[in-house]
Amino acid sequence: MSENSTIEWTDATWNPVRGCTEITSGCAHCYARTFAERFRGVPGHPYEQGFDLRLVPEKIDEPLRWKRPRRVFVNSMSDLFHKDVPDHFIRQVVDTMLSANWHTYQVLTKRAERMRQMLNASLADAVQARHIWWGTSVENRRQGFPRIDQLKASNAAVKFLSVEPLLEDLGEIDWRGIDWVIVGGESGPGAREMRIDWVRKIRDQCLRDGVPFFFKQWGGVQKKKNGRELDGRTHDDFPEFEEVRGAR
Repeated sequence: MSENSTIEWTDATWNPVRGCTEITSGCAHCYARTFAERFRGVPGHPYEQGFDLRLVPEKIDEPLRWKRPRRVFVNSMSDLFHKDVPDHFIRQVVDTMLSANWHTYQVLTKRAERMRQMLNASLADAVQARHIWWGTSVENRRQGFPRIDQLKASNAAVKFLSVEPLLEDLGEIDWRGIDWVIVGGESGPGAREMRIDWVRKIRDQCLRDGVPFFFKQWGGVQKKKNGRELDGRTHDDFPEFEEVRGAR
């Protein structure tokens, strides 16, 4: 677990699963894969196996030992709902989130169909826990919109979208039923363009529909240089119902 994440919308990361596989155009310049592959073959390193999918059971109970409440991004280096992660392992991860309920968990997946199926069945006991936020990624209309539909069809009490990397104009969207929207551009070598009018349109629609809007970054090859201001200000909105809980 990383106690001081550099990801703008979270405080920490927790990775009981490592590695993933590419399934969409949004994965083309995956930061996690780039990072992990740097250490392939390094003996004893957590990513000695590069970005190959691997379960890390010794990490499952980590949040129980982390006493100060914080926002926790679950599997920043993987996808909890990857097809090769067994149902029973996902169940164990969710049980920890339910037990260590002084944290707020941000679960983000590109496998929204599997997440919806499990939330509406075997994980039904977790869907109304407002300290667990269930989200999916949206990079374009063709691949992202079906995920929005899957998320909306779930029974999750808290639903969010990570619109990153935003690769095209998404057009008109009804954001009602979504509790939080993050938008960001792609960063690093080969980063694809994100236009300001695409971002403004999402911001304005979120304002219209009463959805908190968080602008993460412009991205680009020099992410820090480009910053994260939109029209002269930062947008750091979070869901209003977030509560700070004390450790038990």
